Amino acid sequence: MQTKYSKVKQFIKSKIFDGTYVAHQKISSENELMREFDVSRHTIRVAIGELVSEGWLYREQGAGTFCADRQAAIKKENHEQKNIAIITTYISDYIFPSIIRGAESYLSQRGYQVSLYSTNNDIENEKRILETIITQNIDGVIVEPTKSAFSNPNINYYFNFERMNIPYMMINAAYDELEPICLMLDDERGGYIQTEYLIKLGHTNIVGFFKTDDSQGTKRMKGYIKAHRDYQIPIHPANLISYTSEDKIGKPNQELERVLQTNQELPTALVCYNDELAIQLLDVLRKHKIRVPEDLSIIGYDDSFLATVSEVKLTTVAHPKMKMGADAAQMILGLVENRHKRNQTTIESFFYEPELIVRTSTKEI
Repeated sequence: MQTKYSKVKQFIKSKIFDGTYVAHQKISSENELMREFDVSRHTIRVAIGELVSEGWLYREQGAGTFCADRQAAIKKENHEQKNIAIITTYISDYIFPSIIRGAESYLSQRGYQVSLYSTNNDIENEKRILETIITQNIDGVIVEPTKSAFSNPNINYYFNFERMNIPYMMINAAYDELEPICLMLDDERGGYIQTEYLIKLGHTNIVGFFKTDDSQGTKRMKGYIKAHRDYQIPIHPANLISYTSEDKIGKPNQELERVLQTNQELPTALVCYNDELAIQLLDVLRKHKIRVPEDLSIIGYDDSFLATVSEVKLTTVAHPKMKMGADAAQMILGLVENRHKRNQTTIESFFYEPELIVRTSTKEI
C-alpha cells in the first residue's frame, strides 16, 4: 500500500513531468499541500526532503521550495552522449522491427545511441515512458502515437518537450492537437485502392474489417466507404466491422463467423485492416471450407512478411517500413540540428503514396 508521503512525492513529480512545474518555479506551500492531501506537516516535509535530496527540488531560505533544472544537470553529466528515443506501439511484432532497424541503422552511423520503448498501444504505458524520457539526456524523440484515433490525455508531456527544447516527430499517425512534423502513409488512399481494386474485379458484396482506436484504421475505413460511393455501390451495414486493439484477436473472427452463418448472400471479398488480420481470418475461412480466391477474395495492408508465409499469397498495400524508419531518423536529426541554428532548415511532414501489391488472394468474379 502506498504511504501518505509517497503519494505527495509522486504528485509533485507528476507535476514536474507534465510541465505544470517548470525549472525554478515555486511549488505549492507546505500548508497548501497539507490541505490538499489531509496529512501532517511532517509528512509533507519528508516528501519534499526526499525530492530535494534526489535533485528534483531545491530550497531557498525564506522564499520557499522550487523546481530544480534537472535537464541542465543531466546534460552537464552526459554532455558527450547523443541519444534518440524511439517510442512505438509495439517493438518485436509485425512491421515494427523493420521500422526500428531502418531508424537504428541511420542513427548509429551518425554516432547516436537509441533507446527503444513500447507502449503496447496503452495510454498509461505511454505516460510512464514519457516520464522516463523527461528524466534522461535525450536529444530527440520519434513517436508512434498510442490510440491515435482518440484525444490523448498525455498531451502536456509533449508541451513539456517543447518547453525543454527537445524536438519530437511522429510516424504512422499523429496527435492532431499538436500538429507535429510527421511521416505517414496516406491511409485513406490506401483503404480506397484496396476496395477499388476489388470493385474493378467485379465484387460488390465486400466486408471491411477496421481497427478504429488508431487513426490509420479510421482513415482506411474512410477510403473503403469513399470507394463504394464513387462506384455507386451501397454498403450493407453488417459489412462494416470495427474493433479495437484489446479485442483484435476475438472480435473479427466472431464477426466473420456471424457473416458466414447469417447472411443469405455470402460476401465475395474481405478488405482487412492489415496482413496480420487477413492471416487470422484465413483460419476462419478454412474452417468453413471457403477457398481463397476461388470462393472469396481477401486483401491485406502493409505488405508485411506475413503476406507470403501461407499457401495464400496476399494482395496487399505496401508500407515503406525500413524507409520510414530511416526517413524518420534523418528528420529527427534535422530537427535536433535546427535547435542550434539561427537560419533553420525547413522540415515538413511527408505522406507516402500507397501502392497495391497484387498476389494470388484476389480474383475476378
